Amino acid sequence: MKVAIYLRVSTDRQTTDSQAVELREYCARRGWTNVTEYSDTSSGAKFSRQGLDALMRSVRRHRIDAVVAYKLDRLGRSLPHLAQMIGEMTAHRVAVIIPAQGIDTSASNPASQLQLNILMAVAEFEREIIRERVNSGLRAAKARGARLGRPSTLVKHLPRVQTLLRSGASISAIAREMELAYSSAHKLASICSRA
Repeated sequence: MKVAIYLRVSTDRQTTDSQAVELREYCARRGWTNVTEYSDTSSGAKFSRQGLDALMRSVRRHRIDAVVAYKLDRLGRSLPHLAQMIGEMTAHRVAVIIPAQGIDTSASNPASQLQLNILMAVAEFEREIIRERVNSGLRAAKARGARLGRPSTLVKHLPRVQTLLRSGASISAIAREMELAYSSAHKLASICSRA
């Protein structure tokens, strides 16, 4: 079993020594000898941290079977960030083990699926709330008359398309002449016919 210990403190006035001692002892009790340590001195609110980024690269390369951390807030304080990490670890079949909090998502633990489902349900609830806020904001913007989406770049071609249509050019010929997709030339021709 390839295990990663993740250690984090918030400031350089703190050390990871007590976390490291406890987690090394835990790994020894479980009989895990293939253990790599990753550490950071950084706020848990930061998504990108040198040690965490290296840990996640190892997860993605299937070099780790389990991640052991002192407490869940050592991995991250933001629920969406934690959910993203745990989701990615689950997708790569990497267990998340937090001994001090009784969290163990390894397959050998019968309560792991329940713990994981609860964490994911909370994260999904958070995502739904965010999506609801975004959709509400979009509806309000539309009600105010705001145009949503990227502005069309086709309108700059309208004068030339009108000229070609008057000269009797077909939509296919206009598309070739102007190096446009047929659908774009057709859309421009439709606009011209309505004008």
